[in-house]
Amino acid sequence: MIWLIGIGGALGAATRFLIGNILNKRTFPFGTWLINSFGSFLLGLLTQFYISNEISDGLFYLGGIGFCGAFTTFSTFGYETITLMQFNKKKLALFYVVSSIVLGVIFAMVGFYI
Repeated sequence: MIWLIGIGGALGAATRFLIGNILNKRTFPFGTWLINSFGSFLLGLLTQFYISNEISDGLFYLGGIGFCGAFTTFSTFGYETITLMQFNKKKLALFYVVSSIVLGVIFAMVGFYI
């Protein structure tokens, strides 16, 4: 199972890198914001499938733990928040933090209950 997590993690990290490079060229870190929201939705969905026995352990390890774990990123979120604050964009940083947390929870719930 560790190999499935590793393969999923590699795919998730590479996907995050590609999407982030395309979308984070703006003032607001839209790429990470979108990635974390979508990743929360996907993990909620996969978790529901997993606990209702609609997907196997292996698929959950690959997609849920591996892919979603590496696709979403708390460290980049923290770094981008600090960067916004360093550039004196405190209101934007606050919006980024609050909206990321709220949307992450909402998207996870939607994925879980869909």
